[in-house]
Amino acid sequence: MSNPLTLTPTPGDQPVLVVGGISDSHTWNLVYLQLLVEEHGHRVVNLGPCVPEDLLIGEALVHDPALIVISSVNGHGYHDGMRTVTRLREHPGLGAVPVVIGGKLGIAGPCGDEEEAALRAAGYDEVFEESADGIAAFRRMLDALPQRALV
Repeated sequence: MSNPLTLTPTPGDQPVLVVGGISDSHTWNLVYLQLLVEEHGHRVVNLGPCVPEDLLIGEALVHDPALIVISSVNGHGYHDGMRTVTRLREHPGLGAVPVVIGGKLGIAGPCGDEEEAALRAAGYDEVFEESADGIAAFRRMLDALPQRALV
């Protein structure tokens, strides 16, 4: 167990930040994500839906997350996600924090290879489409993160 007076979290103590897209007001996906991430042994800070970018940046600086997960079910994930990751990556304290996006990223269906490549080029470490394969890949990524000691 880590010393509660330690200012820098040890690996596995850092939470996973879960957040909805800027224009996505849905919450059920965030509850599902929180339960899934916790099932894999990680502490979650769920910021909820429609999180302004300034609030996301502030919370990320406060919590020093092991991962930031951005979720979308309204189909605007690609456009919201581009703005959000650009803002995150502009902040010097957040340049190295892993950030992923997933869900329904396009209103006309799944993103194509070009859109996925653009999301990665903008700063996302992983892009997960809304599919069984996407969920399986997300689970594998969670398993690779340092876990908290479960007591």
